[in-house]
Amino acid sequence: MGKIKSGQPAPKSGQYEIIGPRGGHTGQEVTLPKGHTAPPTPKPGQSYNIVDPTKNKSGR
Repeated sequence: MGKIKSGQPAPKSGQYEIIGPRGGHTGQEVTLPKGHTAPPTPKPGQSYNIVDPTKNKSGR
């Protein structure tokens, strides 16, 4: 699953980690339902990467 930027809709429901501009892990996570817009990141150049997809049928 690829990275998404703030303002883009989440392709799947689950936990998304904030990734630094050079791909480093920040340890910060947000929960995004499928189709909801990703919130602004704390710093410019960051993005989101899914780390724990929802395991029920509504998150597909």
